[in-house]
Amino acid sequence: MTAEPPVSPLLEFDPSPVAFLEPAATVTRRDVPEACVVTFFGDVVQRLVETGRGQVLAENVWEDGPHPLLELDHEGRRVAVLHSGVGAPLSVGLLEQAIATGCRAFVVCGGAGALRQDLVVGHLVLVDSAVRDEGTSHHYAPAARTIDADPQALAVLAEVLRERGATYVAGRTWTTDGPYRETPAKIAARRAEGCLTVDMEAAALAAAAAFRGVPLAQVVYAGDDLSGELWDRREWQSQTEVREELLALAATAALRLADLSLNG
Repeated sequence: MTAEPPVSPLLEFDPSPVAFLEPAATVTRRDVPEACVVTFFGDVVQRLVETGRGQVLAENVWEDGPHPLLELDHEGRRVAVLHSGVGAPLSVGLLEQAIATGCRAFVVCGGAGALRQDLVVGHLVLVDSAVRDEGTSHHYAPAARTIDADPQALAVLAEVLRERGATYVAGRTWTTDGPYRETPAKIAARRAEGCLTVDMEAAALAAAAAFRGVPLAQVVYAGDDLSGELWDRREWQSQTEVREELLALAATAALRLADLSLNG
């Protein structure tokens, strides 16, 4: 008698390290910085290119257009900056390409919806774990409700934030594939289990990095507000100073994380 398959294919995790299509088959390994910032701030990336501070190393062209990998000088050293794509599948695909290209230590910076009223727009949240309410992470780790951040990478990023006097709180995020299915009941449930923010990539990026054996830490700033009866956009994407400062903090942390990885 044939066994019934799991209710969801997402429960069929395959630990094989080799896939039918490996990232190395789609990208060329090259001389790139080992320290890499993964960011969703397209406006900041564009300014880096327009001002000449960032040199494009690779275009990473997907169906929706290019997602450039840049190199810039930060604190007198080489740092890569990857303009990631929104959503777990694209962000992980681009992370895979960055790893295959030669980047080795990652700090992710972006924005996320706030699930608590005290998280004013721009407040930093250090992601220490994530609820896996998306699909991509299940291709990189066995099914589980949550995933923890890399503790060593998290400690490095926290150290940089403290040294630079950045105000932050550490906590869990809720990673979902359905931004238009964040119902009041689900928001209340996620808040009850300790989620401070909601995003679309964190759980998947953490799982993919762990699968590939590279250190990765994530920090987001509180953007739109989902903690009240009505959604408040709070013009979160216009926080230019916050976004640029956060990318600089992430670059410092990525350099430190790369040094630790090399010496560890």
